[in-house]
Amino acid sequence: MNRPPTGRLFRTGTGSDLVLSRTFRAPAEDVWASLTEPERTARWFGPWEGEAAPGRTIKVQLAFEDQAPWCDLRIDACEPLRRLAVSMTDESGTWRMELLLSEANGSTELRLVQHLDTEDRAGEVGPGWEYYLDMLTAARDGSPRPNFGDYYPAMKSYFDELSPQP
Repeated sequence: MNRPPTGRLFRTGTGSDLVLSRTFRAPAEDVWASLTEPERTARWFGPWEGEAAPGRTIKVQLAFEDQAPWCDLRIDACEPLRRLAVSMTDESGTWRMELLLSEANGSTELRLVQHLDTEDRAGEVGPGWEYYLDMLTAARDGSPRPNFGDYYPAMKSYFDELSPQP
């Protein structure tokens, strides 16, 4: 696969935002279900369990990572069909992300925003999100799952060299 990376980096008052997007020919309701229903997230990211609500923590399995570990994922905000903000902490640090949906003319754009405290790991993080967003696309349209080797290390230099946009 020779798909070009889509990620962009924007400076904020507290660090930088890594932003990646995909557009789906589907209503926001259907894309939202792909992001929030455990049987659908299992197809591209991993299943989850627990009582999902803002301020609560659920357990998510990273089904496509080595050893498919389970981790705690806190739901920081949930505005159905529009915005889901989550955070988790692991051995790599704290991950703060938002999934933002906007629908127009029969299509829905999904923007994944990872709020970075530092840009040091953009070369590792960016290719991973490109991969997962393409996993979501494959799960939605029935195409073959992508191979992570096509993303990392192939896209690492692109993300390492991103210069923040004003």
